[in-house]
Amino acid sequence: MLSQLPFEQASPLEVPPQLRRLQSTGPVHRIRTRVGDEAWLVTGYEQVRLLLDDARLGRSHPDPDNAARSAASAIFGGPLGRYETEQADHARMRSLLQPFFSPRRMREFRPRVEALATELLDHVARQGPPVDLVAELAYPLPVLVICELLGVPYEDRARFRMWTREAADVRDHARSEQALGELFEYGRRLVDRKRREPGDDVISHLCVRDGIGDEEAAMLSMSLLFAGHETTAVQLGLGVLLLVTNPDQQRALVDDPGVVGNAVEEILRAPGKGNGGIPRYAHADIEMGGVTIRTGELVMLDTCAANHDAAAFAEPERFDITRRAGGHLSFGQGARYCIGAPLARIELRAAVSHLLARFPAVRLAVPVGELRIRGEQLTGGLVELPVTW
Repeated sequence: MLSQLPFEQASPLEVPPQLRRLQSTGPVHRIRTRVGDEAWLVTGYEQVRLLLDDARLGRSHPDPDNAARSAASAIFGGPLGRYETEQADHARMRSLLQPFFSPRRMREFRPRVEALATELLDHVARQGPPVDLVAELAYPLPVLVICELLGVPYEDRARFRMWTREAADVRDHARSEQALGELFEYGRRLVDRKRREPGDDVISHLCVRDGIGDEEAAMLSMSLLFAGHETTAVQLGLGVLLLVTNPDQQRALVDDPGVVGNAVEEILRAPGKGNGGIPRYAHADIEMGGVTIRTGELVMLDTCAANHDAAAFAEPERFDITRRAGGHLSFGQGARYCIGAPLARIELRAAVSHLLARFPAVRLAVPVGELRIRGEQLTGGLVELPVTW
């Protein structure tokens, strides 16, 4: 019997026990995905690191109709991109988007992120405890930030948040497919508006680039909208949970705010971000971990497991903000390293530092065991995070 995803996870603070057991037997494992197809699950840090930047793996497939599906690829209808031109298409896409996330632009944008975090925490203070930090900080901050960056009207947030959540539903394919269509149509309407009324934002700049049509501009914009708030929101909620359930680490950060950058890296290494890994397809035979991955086979690169590999991180289950955790793989590696990583770091740093400066004694308002994980969502994360102070 092959192990099947998703692995049961009793707490967002732990790596699923079944994943731990697999990892103890080797770095590469034959498993079944959530939809029942066979795949290779890679759990070793060194193996995941190498394969993330291996040109022999891609998101496309030579025979997409007959390719194995992961939960993620099932949502998008199968493998992504054109097999013959995937690398060139990916390089072009990065060249289009990279300037919007350059170090200079991120430095210029940092004060605005800080101001948005402060405004949200002002509202939290006015409400008084208990407060759900998922609803009041973890989701609103990334949404506000990505709206300003892209030029998306913030008043539309309820609609596009509903679409992005439904699009990421791994249990209801029809619901996911409909939401993706609605999100794309929303993107097309935004592109049309920006062509008529441009501003100083990402969508407006994409609209005036040579060679980019309305459909591509809408697709790129909505991909950024989805990725630019959902994953950061999940990570922020989990990061606060890690701090409040490790009071010695929380106190250390309150006493020395200068270590917040390193604390963010340790938060990024944390478990709880769903499980299953990043799906890729083998474009050639690959020998690794004592097995042969054949051309066309589905490979799941589990960065969560890799980030908790004892061969790479001493006492990987321990949350330690003084750990040199910069080698984590949460943003990928190499040519596919996440373009939005600098922005996510700025948001996490602003939220954590301002939260603890404002509420140094913040703590959970309910037992950890009462917290729920969004198991139906591709990105996972907490349903809510009630805190008091």
